[in-house]
Amino acid sequence: MLDELATVAQNAAVSAGEFLRERFTNGTTDAEYRTTDAKAHADEAAERLVIETIREHYPDHSITAEEAGHLDGNESYRWIIDALDGTNNFLAGIPTFGAAVTAVDSNDDPLTTAVSVPAIEDIYTARRDDGVRYNDRIVEVTDGETPPIEAGTVAFVIGSPVVYDGAGRNNASKIRWELGQTTKRCIQTWAPVVHWGLLSRGALDGYVCLHPDEREQVAGELLASEAGCIVRREGPLSVFAPNQTAVDALFETAMTTHEPLS
Repeated sequence: MLDELATVAQNAAVSAGEFLRERFTNGTTDAEYRTTDAKAHADEAAERLVIETIREHYPDHSITAEEAGHLDGNESYRWIIDALDGTNNFLAGIPTFGAAVTAVDSNDDPLTTAVSVPAIEDIYTARRDDGVRYNDRIVEVTDGETPPIEAGTVAFVIGSPVVYDGAGRNNASKIRWELGQTTKRCIQTWAPVVHWGLLSRGALDGYVCLHPDEREQVAGELLASEAGCIVRREGPLSVFAPNQTAVDALFETAMTTHEPLS
């Protein structure tokens, strides 16, 4: 069953990615712009492709998608979709965006995920207890140099509860600044699944998450755990890195500034 789920996830993510790459390359990036975000027409179309692929194989599974919302079905399996992660990048002509398709079990634990980074035709896949593959090559978080954290580059992501809370955004800015003092560079990512892929193959040295959104986090956490990341959590804060020293340094840095949302 897991092999079948993994195949469907990969086919769905690749299908969405190919569609997005064609739209991005041809400049077909129409959207509705709002003060806090933007809704790309390509996002809705890519999501439909993903849902169609899943429904073709598993018509009774439940689905949670960013645009379509929750589609009821057999809760033994649920598909979580982010067909265009990095919408603002996509619309601005920045090639840092991706598509993520993840299947979880009845406990919401991820079983398999596929992440497409279409602008560079990269694909990451992971299955529970089976590692991570990057373009069909097995990778681990310790691949690459793995410098000490003060010389490393880390990603920082905030979810919707923070984005839509003024005080929360200010606090997140302080956390990001502190992380930048602890490391060589802290990237605030607006395309989380892309950077989760980089972490899984050792191209990033850590990942800090504050109130992350489910649709990206389930994909990212499976990539991170299967690639061998160590994790430390407290409430809405979670930190991932290749080793305990890095995890502790990032966690303690973030916790010195973190304040609960009002």
